[in-house]
Amino acid sequence: MIATVPTAPSTLSPPLPLVRLRLAPHGALPRRIDGVWWPYSRDLLIQLPKMLAALPRAWGDITGVTVDAAAWSAAPGRMFVANQVVRLHKAPASPHAPDRVVLLSPGLGRWDLQVIPPDATEEAAALLTAAALDDRRPGADGEARSPAPTAAAGPRGRVGPTGRGTRAPRW
Repeated sequence: MIATVPTAPSTLSPPLPLVRLRLAPHGALPRRIDGVWWPYSRDLLIQLPKMLAALPRAWGDITGVTVDAAAWSAAPGRMFVANQVVRLHKAPASPHAPDRVVLLSPGLGRWDLQVIPPDATEEAAALLTAAALDDRRPGADGEARSPAPTAAAGPRGRVGPTGRGTRAPRW
C-alpha cells in the first residue's frame, strides 16, 4: 500500500486528498529513480501542484517539470504553483524511462519520479514501488520496478559528481 502525505492540515472544511508519494532512502550513490508518485488522475493541472507541495523543502523551488506527453492531459507550457512559475515540458516517453516525471531545481539538482498509473490497484502500486526503489536487487536501476508505498516525501538532493540528484537528509 502506498503511504500518503496530507496536502494541507485539516480544518473545519473537508480535508484535501492525500498525495501518494514515496521518495527513495538517502544513499551515497546517485539513483536513476528518486521516488515514486501515484497520482489520482492524469490531470496535470490538478495533480502536479499537490505533489510539488508535498516535496521536502531541501529540494528547493522546482522550476521545471518534464512529463511524458502522451500520458498526461493537455497543460500549458507554464503554470503558477506556490507563488512561482513552473515550466512544463512535454516529451515523448523513452523506452528506458517509462512514465516518469523529471523535476528540476536550479542549483540543487534533478529528481526523477516514476509515475504509477492512477488506475493501478494498491497491490500493483506496492509492487511497482518496491521494484523502483530497491537498490539491493541485481540490475536495480529504477526501470520497470514496482514502488513500495511510503507516507512522507523524503529528502531532496544536491547535484553530485554525475549531475544527478543525491539525497540530503530532509530534517
